[in-house]
Amino acid sequence: MHMTILNIYERSVVPRAASRSVARMDGDIIIGALFSVHHQPSTENVAERTCGEVREQYGIQRVEAMFHTLDRINSDPNLLPNITLGCEIRDSCWHSSVALEQSIEFIRDSLISIRDEKEGTKWCIDGTPYSQPPATKKPIAGVIGPGSSSVAIQVQNLLQLFNIPQIAYSATSIDLSDKTLYKYFLRVVPSDTLQARALLDIVKRYNWTYVSAVHTEGNYGESGMEAFKELAAQEGLCIAHSDKIYSNAGEKHFDRLLRKLRERLPKARVVVCFCEGMTVRGLLMAMRRLGVAGEFLLIGSDGWADRDEVVEGYEQEAVGGITMKLQTEEVTSFDDYFLKLRLDTNTRNPWFAEFWQHRFQCRLPGHPQENTNYRKNCSGYESLEDNYVQDSKMGFVINAIYAMAHGLHDMHQHLCPGYLGLCEAMDPIDGSKLLDFLLRTSFAGVSGEDVWFDENGDSPGRYDIMNLQFVEPGVYDYINVGSWHEGVLSIDDYMIQMNRSEMVRSVCSEPCSKGEIKVIRKGEVSCCWICTACKDNEYVQDEFTCKACELGWWPDEELHGCEPIPLRYLEWGHPESIAAVVFSCLGILVTSFVTFVFILYRDTPVVKSSSRELCYIILAGIFLGYICPFTLIARPSLASCYLQRLLVGLSASMCYSALVTKTNRIARILAGSKKKICTRKPRFMSAWAQVVIAFILISVQLTLEITLIILEPPEPIKSYPSIREVFLICNTSNMGMVAPLGYNGLLILSCTYYAFKTRNVPANFNEAKYIAFTMYTTCIIWLAFVPIYFGSNYKIITTSFSVSLSVTVALGCMFTPKMYIIIAKPERNVRSAFTTSDVVRMHVGDGKIACRSNSLLNMFKRKKNAPGNANSNGKSVSWSEPGSRHPPKGEHMWHRLSVHVKRQEAGSNQTAVIKPLTNTYNNSGLEFSDLSTKTLYNVTEEDEGEPIRYNPPVSPALIAHRQSPVCESMKEVAIEQDFYKPELQPQQHVIADHLQEVASQFGASVTDLDDIISLPEPDSMEMEMEMEMENENEQFGLLHGYMYDNAQIHDEEELVQIKLSMEDSLALMPPSPFRDPFGSRRHIPNSPVSESILCTPPSVTYASVILRDYKQSSSTL
Repeated sequence: MHMTILNIYERSVVPRAASRSVARMDGDIIIGALFSVHHQPSTENVAERTCGEVREQYGIQRVEAMFHTLDRINSDPNLLPNITLGCEIRDSCWHSSVALEQSIEFIRDSLISIRDEKEGTKWCIDGTPYSQPPATKKPIAGVIGPGSSSVAIQVQNLLQLFNIPQIAYSATSIDLSDKTLYKYFLRVVPSDTLQARALLDIVKRYNWTYVSAVHTEGNYGESGMEAFKELAAQEGLCIAHSDKIYSNAGEKHFDRLLRKLRERLPKARVVVCFCEGMTVRGLLMAMRRLGVAGEFLLIGSDGWADRDEVVEGYEQEAVGGITMKLQTEEVTSFDDYFLKLRLDTNTRNPWFAEFWQHRFQCRLPGHPQENTNYRKNCSGYESLEDNYVQDSKMGFVINAIYAMAHGLHDMHQHLCPGYLGLCEAMDPIDGSKLLDFLLRTSFAGVSGEDVWFDENGDSPGRYDIMNLQFVEPGVYDYINVGSWHEGVLSIDDYMIQMNRSEMVRSVCSEPCSKGEIKVIRKGEVSCCWICTACKDNEYVQDEFTCKACELGWWPDEELHGCEPIPLRYLEWGHPESIAAVVFSCLGILVTSFVTFVFILYRDTPVVKSSSRELCYIILAGIFLGYICPFTLIARPSLASCYLQRLLVGLSASMCYSALVTKTNRIARILAGSKKKICTRKPRFMSAWAQVVIAFILISVQLTLEITLIILEPPEPIKSYPSIREVFLICNTSNMGMVAPLGYNGLLILSCTYYAFKTRNVPANFNEAKYIAFTMYTTCIIWLAFVPIYFGSNYKIITTSFSVSLSVTVALGCMFTPKMYIIIAKPERNVRSAFTTSDVVRMHVGDGKIACRSNSLLNMFKRKKNAPGNANSNGKSVSWSEPGSRHPPKGEHMWHRLSVHVKRQEAGSNQTAVIKPLTNTYNNSGLEFSDLSTKTLYNVTEEDEGEPIRYNPPVSPALIAHRQSPVCESMKEVAIEQDFYKPELQPQQHVIADHLQEVASQFGASVTDLDDIISLPEPDSMEMEMEMEMENENEQFGLLHGYMYDNAQIHDEEELVQIKLSMEDSLALMPPSPFRDPFGSRRHIPNSPVSESILCTPPSVTYASVILRDYKQSSSTL
């Protein structure tokens, strides 16, 4: 197969191949070499594969380096002893077609040599048999080069078919690292993957995030730029524009490319150029043509390195450029060798004469390679030292040759141990075995560096970073400003010189500030963005994402994460907490003091008259109400949450349950007073009945709260009124708050309703007015509480102050008046202050027509007295206390309000009101128990007082009536004294007899009274006032009959039974302080109260108005 391919190709290449020069050097082992002795063919000459001008550094220097290195190896006794290395050097012209053509020549020579040895037939170069073949025709052991990656790939595709190892000195393409495709390829330079990483590190170093990219058409530029783009994408760098161009492209192509790059200005000022040197030179020339010098900063690969030929003449456009150069030292031994070369002595280099003419711009007349373009003749004595620059990759060329020699040396030692010269095992050389030895080779390079190959045949990466700088006027030079060694960038920023005075910026968008993210605009690359601030509760998760913190968390100061928000709750040190606690403490102290006073004075009239049992319940509720703020303000815990749910509703229900019970009791009493007096009294009026009712109402609230606690167990939870706040609260739902408050609201409304109905109770019983005021204020407080509680975040402090204010109102309005009387006015803490009215009125009627029924129940029925009413005989007497409503005991002072007598057809109706004008009593008179200040129905509860002296008032209005003799007065006094003596007969008969006697005597003396007091007949206004006073006094009496004491109620029940058994009695016993309690356990025959208040004491002066007994009469409080 190999012969067939070669024969086919021979006919097409032989005519042209014969015209190409070949440099040969004899030896036991032949090493092939491909150097770019000439420039690549121009675009017009590509088809003919006509190469360009001769090259000094990439061509002639490398050829001479091959000869010089082989001379040193052959003279080294330690390296391939007794074995000489020869070479066959061919020109690749930096073009793949030419290189492939020359590679075939390597193969053909090897194959011909192998065939001749096997068949014994000799062949000429044109394929015709010949008796003696050339002596240099030996198979090549390996190939050095070529320099271009794309050319190296083409050559490797051919060489690996014949198992010929290839060692490159400047081919850095990434593709060549793939051993599945290029098994026999090795190189002493690193892969472009490392160079791409080094370029990216430089770009990142100066934060050039938005750059343009240009690469040379071919495997070197394409693979290198592909690696750079891939790494840039991983690092977040953006390519503003990427383009490729041939090294030998025309000017218009370079101009077009430059215009495209300018479209990205001023953002993308940095241009990364993974280019060969001639491509860079074409860009510099275009910059001068378009006048854009200084607008771009070029970052070049090792194809540019530090080559003067690239920037020669265009230093102003290239100044500031940063390039990558493979790290190597100059080979001084080669300089000594090369600079001594002369035209007449250097005969083994077939291209040296051409180079000499090109180097010194002269011609060699008569020489086969004479260049007629030059007019000056060469003398042959020109010096190569003028403008000499060593090839930047000279060290790699020499290292590649040494690598082949060391591989052959190791192979010889292994296959021919102790044998001088080549043994049969190495004749011919097996390329596959040689490859194995080459991969294991390691030695010190020409500059002292370690040379070795990894599994991919690559060498470690070491680069120098060069910067083209302005040194002095007209002088530019490459300055080493750093290095990149195996992934570590080391660069001196102060040594770098840009094409401008300041540091070049190449970014699409400026970096975002703290707390901002990048928003990529549609159609833009990732480096062009708009900075957008994150929300308050968001942190910067990455440069493109804001992430919201979870509830209860807030971004930290750096906005790189979240941290927990401190829990907030009402602490004891807050001003509102201090105010609530101080207020509650004062309330607790006052409540405790009030409770202590009420317990201490529990048997006094002011405490008894206010239903002391209900008062204790109210005080307990008030005390719990003041405890509530402590449970509300305390840090929410399981215990405090339970107490909050219980106490807030329970404290209010205790207060308002007792109040609604009390007001309901008063309202029922007043409602009953509008009916007939002797109807059956309302039920459940006793003190303990009221307590039971109050506790039933309280138990409803307690049951409701326990039910809600079971359904919604209290526990502390976190509340989030806003994303920035976290409150630790108890999990009280709206239902848990509304239901207890709703029930309390029902109690408040009920209590308010009853308080409003009983607001006009008699003056001596004005507690209803205080209750009404308490309820009005409470309604206002809770009406204000509802919107504040449900419409704000201050639920705890709102509840605390609402509860405290409510119980404070109840404490102040209901207990302050009582405390004032108990402490400041003890003289008013007597029963008369709560049982007597300002006006006492008595009607005395005709016994014959006073009552139409003998029933005692009908006797107490009240009807409005119309003209001609037979229920009254028209005789009326009224008294009123002057000034203070409650004078000291035994000093009752009365004013006469009115005295009138009204006569009617059916009988005589006379009203008399006595108004004493004196404020003192005489010390002479009757002794009797001081019962004048006792309550209406509770006379039996009081202990009997000591007998006191009754001092009759001296009335100037009645002095004219002292007409009777003194003896008669004394007789009457004796009668009066006998009247007050206790008797042994049954009390009912005594009272009836006395009433009959008083009525008859009083009726007989009406004429005298009319003569004494002559007043005008009362008008309608006066009659209405009298009836109002009757109604008021009647209500007042009923109130105190039920509310003063429980024992009184039992006495009344006995009294009613006695009354109902006396239906035939004609005596009318009035429900007033004038009434004698039939059920009384006292053994007095008559009513001292009536006599002490209404009757004039037994005196001659007032004998005419003394009432000893009452019969068929009525009176009203």
